[in-house]
Amino acid sequence: MSDYIENAQNNLAKTLQSLLKEKELFAKVVEFFPYPIQIFSLDGTARMINRAALEMIGIRSMESHVGKYNAFEDPIVQHLGFMDQVKQVLTGKTVYLTDFNAPYRDMIRYFNVVDRDIQTISSDITCFPLVNAEEEIEYFAAVFIFKKIYRGKEEITWGKQYIKDHWREPFDLAATAKAACLSKAQFIKLFKKHTGVTPHEYYINYKISKLKEILLDTNLSIAQAFAACNIDYNGYSAKLFKKKVGVTPSEYRKRCQCGIST
Repeated sequence: MSDYIENAQNNLAKTLQSLLKEKELFAKVVEFFPYPIQIFSLDGTARMINRAALEMIGIRSMESHVGKYNAFEDPIVQHLGFMDQVKQVLTGKTVYLTDFNAPYRDMIRYFNVVDRDIQTISSDITCFPLVNAEEEIEYFAAVFIFKKIYRGKEEITWGKQYIKDHWREPFDLAATAKAACLSKAQFIKLFKKHTGVTPHEYYINYKISKLKEILLDTNLSIAQAFAACNIDYNGYSAKLFKKKVGVTPSEYRKRCQCGIST
């Protein structure tokens, strides 16, 4: 998180802290604050949420969220592994959650949010305690800095490019999904939705297409052409080539030399 954003959020924490005893003014500042912000009671229940949070997160109404949503029972926070960090705010610490990538399908599944053409919302979240006149933590706040809303096609393009840049290497689903800024499960589901094949199938198809190009170089033996693609030339790889292309590697080379398309 940049020093500028961290300083701005620290100043906000001090401002809210100073207004805590003026409940009406406190509520107005929260309501009209330009960034999404939520105020929680110490048991994790949402007590306030501003319009920016409703609109950017996609929550249908304040009534469906305030008094009903509980941050400490949020399955997305738990699944992403941030729950222990969030609860540290109860000890008086300011907590910074970076790269909080929430799958929007899960938000629709668990909460009353609008069904939008969104795959993932990526944000940084700052949680800080609010202390009353008796120096006791009365509430805690969460301020959201939205970094990116992923809609799908762009992420698949990133995944494809990663495969094309690393096609000679063994397929790495985790690295490919990371390049697309998605979880492995999200990436597989979304990739097949947009391309009709799994990421691994796409990788194999692309690798075979590069092998076909290299087989046109008759200065290389069949085995050398396979090796240039980091593929062992054996029964399995030859069978895979025939399955994808329709002919064996040697037949493919002969047909290309004779001008027969394959």
